[in-house]
Amino acid sequence: MTCAACVRRVEKTLARLDGVTATVNLATGVARVSHPQGVAPQELVTAVEQAGYQAALPAPPVQEGERSADADVPEAADRQERERLLVTALLAVPVLVLSMVPDLQFRNWQWLCFALAAPVAAWSAWPLHERALRGLRHSAATMDTLVSLGVVASFSWSAYALFLGGAGEAGMRMPFSPLPSASDGTAHVYLEAAVSVPLFVLTGRYLEARARRGTGAALRSLGDLAAKEVSVRDEHGERHVPIGQLRAGQVFVVRPGERVATDGRVTEGSSAVDLSLVTGESEPVEVSPGSALVGGAVNAGGLILVRATAVGADTQLARITRLVTEAQAGKARAQRLADAVAGVFVPVVLTIAVTVLGFWLGAGADPQAALTACVAVLVVACPCALGLATPTALMAATGRGAQLGVLVSGPRTLEALQHVDTVVLDKTGTLTSGHMTVVRVATVPGGPAPEELVRLAGAVEQGSEHPIGRAVTAYARGSANEEPLPDVVGFTAAAGWGVTGRVLGRAVEVAVPEGELPPALAEALAVAEEEAYTSVVVRVDGRAAALLAVGDLVRPGSYRAVERLRRLGMRPVLATGDREAPARAVAQALGIDEVHARCSPEDKAGLVRRLREEGRRVAAVGDGVNDAAALAGADLGIAMGSGTDVAIGAADLTLVRGDIEALVDAVRLARRTLGTIRANLLWAFGYNVVTVPLAMVGLLTPMLAAAAMSVSSVLVVANSLRLRGWQPAPDGGRGRGTRSGGRFGGLGPGVEEWAAAQRTVRGVAVPVE
Repeated sequence: MTCAACVRRVEKTLARLDGVTATVNLATGVARVSHPQGVAPQELVTAVEQAGYQAALPAPPVQEGERSADADVPEAADRQERERLLVTALLAVPVLVLSMVPDLQFRNWQWLCFALAAPVAAWSAWPLHERALRGLRHSAATMDTLVSLGVVASFSWSAYALFLGGAGEAGMRMPFSPLPSASDGTAHVYLEAAVSVPLFVLTGRYLEARARRGTGAALRSLGDLAAKEVSVRDEHGERHVPIGQLRAGQVFVVRPGERVATDGRVTEGSSAVDLSLVTGESEPVEVSPGSALVGGAVNAGGLILVRATAVGADTQLARITRLVTEAQAGKARAQRLADAVAGVFVPVVLTIAVTVLGFWLGAGADPQAALTACVAVLVVACPCALGLATPTALMAATGRGAQLGVLVSGPRTLEALQHVDTVVLDKTGTLTSGHMTVVRVATVPGGPAPEELVRLAGAVEQGSEHPIGRAVTAYARGSANEEPLPDVVGFTAAAGWGVTGRVLGRAVEVAVPEGELPPALAEALAVAEEEAYTSVVVRVDGRAAALLAVGDLVRPGSYRAVERLRRLGMRPVLATGDREAPARAVAQALGIDEVHARCSPEDKAGLVRRLREEGRRVAAVGDGVNDAAALAGADLGIAMGSGTDVAIGAADLTLVRGDIEALVDAVRLARRTLGTIRANLLWAFGYNVVTVPLAMVGLLTPMLAAAAMSVSSVLVVANSLRLRGWQPAPDGGRGRGTRSGGRFGGLGPGVEEWAAAQRTVRGVAVPVE
């Protein structure tokens, strides 16, 4: 396929089969086909071949780490095209120089040019002729038809002029003008057009192909993240095996600097892992036994052992690659209009060219001037740019989005993102971390140090399976500077009340607040209850010594994300199944006015439906099974990458890095992408609107027409390539219109987070991780 007319023809050919629909991507050369069971895949291939094109079914999946048998095909094709272009340039440049510089025209120069131009018009342009003839056999006309006719007409007229028109006489000189000129009685030769058209077309297509491969560089980089070998450790020791032999459940070794071979969980060791190439998250993530890992991540710290949980096509990296590939197969609404135009474009151009030739001859013009105008119309009209406008931009944008941790399902998702004006946000796991943690520690003045009390509480809670107990233990371990917590003796737990035990010879109790508390702890309890945190009291040897406030912390990026969404013109709405108090606390901290608490899955879906009935364009963001119905019912469903498979399956867009700030990046990337697509289509249409009339009235020579036609396609692809370097704008902190939230509302979002983590009770400040 070479242009949008080819795309349209293949789609229409496949659509003639009962129940078949197809979307063809010019940039990737791939058709995505939906067909009933009664239509065999081979019938689809046969239909495409009968339309004059070549087709093949997708090859079987290649095992990770292995090289496809077809991997060298693009390289071989690239080398062949480069060699053809080089030979064409060596033959065409002397012809162009002699034709354009009369002072260099020696005796019988025209015959040397004819000898050099013949292989260019025949061999160099043969791919164009071949595709034009194939289309003719199937009663189809494409861009190759136009170019082939232009080359044949230019060369044929030149041959006539040399042999029969007097241009072959010794000593003939031919003046050069960028505009068509009247005849001086001798038929002019147009060998410069016969060689320049193939030269410029081949050059344009070569540059265009290289640029199109560049738009898919991000997707190929995802594939390159897969490891080739893995060190498996079992009862037989450690050995290196190809990644294709790794099975779920096996334990493998990841040394410092190595890439994690596949998805798994850490079984031994701790380290910092760089996930930037997978999720777009720039900060390394600390992992320890039990932590989940994604294949493709880079181990930046110590040696770790990982148990594989998914291999091959089931890994997150493979799913990301599939999502990006499927997204690139779609078409924006504007592109579908462009394809419809391209379907009739070539026949219209052929009609115009014949009409121009007839008009000029009928008006008494010189035959060679009429032919020049006709050839210029054929060559300059290029539907190729129309076909490349959307797929190249989409390839670049989806690849860049994957690098930033944003996966879109297709161009309709980008279109929906652009028009969203209301965002329904889940709380737990979306705006908050989704797990309990200690947010504040208050102690009695003159008592033991906060660090000591946290250490004792964490030690006694080691035996507890309650979420609050696990939160206290995790916080104590994080504050212990890698020192192990002391052992607990005589541990007992009472459901709904707390735990007790002896640590380092002291009786320690961590339980719900009851009875009279010291003034410092009573005040801290009132503050915690106001902010909907759960509190536990730490008693040492029977005396209340500290109060720990435990809650689900707001994600660090949520403050900035909600504010930036508002700046983009979106209204945030909080919908959660949690209680009213914590929901209101989170909403107040983030500056969200509309809150819906204690929402069931049906309530969330109903809220989305009501907002849509009010005329709003709604996006729903969530991470759990209870959010799936709302995601599916919204104009745009957005799932957190850390969420459940059900939520991700119901969503149109997935935030792989699990950070709500990625949604802001997605909105801005969508707007930039659609702006690029519109600019591409505007150029593609505008180019033909301007150049075709110029060619019709004789103000373009075939050589200039060929150059303009090639440049048009290259410019469209180059404009799309700019998306590969798109960067999320760094948030400059508090900007105009920022709303204050929480008790630290006078501060910017970043400072507010810090302040919330450093709140002081009775002069004791304990930073919260």
